[in-house]
Amino acid sequence: MKRMIIITLSAGGALLLAPLPAQAAAPKDPVRALKAKLVAGHGVRFTETTTLVDGSDKQVLQRRTGTFQFSRKGVAAADITAKDRRETVPERVITIGKVSYLSGGLWAEKLPEGKRWYRTGGLRGGGAGFYGQVINPVEPSTLAALVKKGKRAGNTLTGTITFKELDKVSPWFGASIPLRFHDDTKVSYRLTLSGAGLVTKVSSSYAATGVFDTSGFEGKTMTIDTRFTSWGKRVSIKAPAPATVSTKVDD
Repeated sequence: MKRMIIITLSAGGALLLAPLPAQAAAPKDPVRALKAKLVAGHGVRFTETTTLVDGSDKQVLQRRTGTFQFSRKGVAAADITAKDRRETVPERVITIGKVSYLSGGLWAEKLPEGKRWYRTGGLRGGGAGFYGQVINPVEPSTLAALVKKGKRAGNTLTGTITFKELDKVSPWFGASIPLRFHDDTKVSYRLTLSGAGLVTKVSSSYAATGVFDTSGFEGKTMTIDTRFTSWGKRVSIKAPAPATVSTKVDD
């Protein structure tokens, strides 16, 4: 097909060339965009809402806010606060590498006198992790799997992935929900991307019995909406003072 350039005359009789229409920019690669942001000492913030859906009835189970600190490979540290509908004291979780420090929430009454934090090698998402977002787009391996299995349309990526598949690629998933009932549970996901290819929102949903196989969750769906902001912001997450930490809690 021939391309045409429209020639017009200016008021003074000079020839003017009309500019050609700008070509649409090629879609950015989300995985490449993420890796470019993985700089030690920098990170991203998120806010999150978890809702239990039963037909037309919707019940908010918890809300979370947090920050991820990066390493070159993904998440190096995290600081997350969760407000559960049942707890009066918010739960806070600080994770450095593979060590987590838990405070408030269900831990408030379990710690020895004078201690504020419980140190453990698991539960990266704390107790709230069992209700939290199962998809972490800050992990390159996880994001790559979502891109591979999903379908891209403009600035959105949609698809499905199972708990078992997530467990293979996502350290976040395995540490947040170490105990679950059905590994074949399918997670429907929708990722919203910025013009730079960075994830700005993750919406996921799955059968609630995938994690909690009890009569109270039968036929209900867990939906989680997470928004990501301040990509690349400087972040410094530190462990609590040793004097405030315990390695034991009451049963």
